[in-house]
Amino acid sequence: MNFKKRYLLLLLLSVAVLFSIYGYNKSVPVGLSFEGQEHTTFDVDFLYDLTYLKDGKQNSEQVIFENIIKTIEEAEQFIVIDMFLFNDAYDKTEQYPGLTEQLTTALVTKKMENPQMEITFITDEMNSFYGSYSTKYIDQLLASGVNVVYTDLNKLRDSNPAYSGFYRAFISWVGDFENGWLPNPFSEDSPKVELRSYAKLLNFKANHRKVIATEKQAIITSANPHDASGFHSNIAFAVKGNIIKDIVNSENHVAVMSDKKFEPRAVAVMASTEIDGNDPEATNQGDSVKASLITEGKIKKQILQVLNETAKGDEIKLGMFYLSDRDVIQSLLDAAKREVSIQIILDPNKDAFGMEKNGIPNRPVASELLDKSNGKINLRWYDTQGEQYHTKLLFVKMAEESVLIGGSSNFTKRNIDDFNLEADVKITADNDHEIVKEVESYFARVWENKDGIYTADYEKYRDDSSLKHWIYRFQEWSGLSTF
Repeated sequence: MNFKKRYLLLLLLSVAVLFSIYGYNKSVPVGLSFEGQEHTTFDVDFLYDLTYLKDGKQNSEQVIFENIIKTIEEAEQFIVIDMFLFNDAYDKTEQYPGLTEQLTTALVTKKMENPQMEITFITDEMNSFYGSYSTKYIDQLLASGVNVVYTDLNKLRDSNPAYSGFYRAFISWVGDFENGWLPNPFSEDSPKVELRSYAKLLNFKANHRKVIATEKQAIITSANPHDASGFHSNIAFAVKGNIIKDIVNSENHVAVMSDKKFEPRAVAVMASTEIDGNDPEATNQGDSVKASLITEGKIKKQILQVLNETAKGDEIKLGMFYLSDRDVIQSLLDAAKREVSIQIILDPNKDAFGMEKNGIPNRPVASELLDKSNGKINLRWYDTQGEQYHTKLLFVKMAEESVLIGGSSNFTKRNIDDFNLEADVKITADNDHEIVKEVESYFARVWENKDGIYTADYEKYRDDSSLKHWIYRFQEWSGLSTF
């Protein structure tokens, strides 16, 4: 290689490295990584979907999207909805609930009934396979007058900097020069996709939020309106009151970031059941809880804070699809040293829409947790049968009150370190509050296999492979992964 070629190669590499450094360290867009104030309210409900075995047959209890559809039907002033996966692309030899069509029909019907209502639907570019095509569901929303916003993922920080630097420098500016010609990884029946769309996919970034807000109620969930996800086990919290204003404002920042915005004609929240947080007499009422919206990196801040405040005799219960963040893992190990009771339910990371996975990251993480805690941490696997334990829920019970954190975010670097867009709700309530009892009952049912087979002993999916451990550590550190 002559001097000019070496110089050119070094120059190109330097440009890519500079873009990598910039993309990894650039500022979070305005309005993201948000920590809302604590709103004191009486109205909060815990919802969950479960798929499990009973008498040798698979059973599925699905209520989250029933409540989301009902929320749409009851809206009178506005609807703001932000959902990550919104498509029906899958192997059609399988059968799944038609969640995408159900949600589309509900939104279109509402718009037809009330043409003046502002309805905004925010989603991820994955549902068009990064600009390769549109779907009939998005087309129906647009035709009915729904304000559809595809999230501008380029504005987000780069969680896979080694690749994204190259992408930003040499690929992102390339125009639309091709028709789709490559196979669609979602389904053989789906449209062909463009090469540049595959190039964008490899950035591994997403608007991973799953939330709906109207003037009456908001639902923050781990569930996607995605047909092939229809049997996943998920959780949700339905909340009322002024937290809705925070959610609407947060979603508007996502829209503005994507060069769109929305202006609900009335963000006057139906908050008759919310009490004044400045009224000491009101806030002493035992039926109230404190609820706040937390997004992106502020989710991690709250997770670590509540874990690190635990003491001997407190309880930590965690249900999670992906657990890999090193700071969270260390906080769990530190809590175990303080003799905090810890129960963790993890997905075994073996199933992904008909494909078999290798158990990373949860299996090597589970091995590390049990080994380093000397068995003080108790762990069970959700015994999936093709579906996923897609839950993201932390429950911490202290002497007098409990803290719940749940929503879209897995406990991974990509999800809670200001890379992906995420939305969770933090709820603080007295230990005798109904919401605490409901979440305790949920964990007891799943942990103890009440009225069905939900979880399996740790040994069933135990994997102490050193190779997988270091693969996981490299992927978590580098961002060269999908988790």
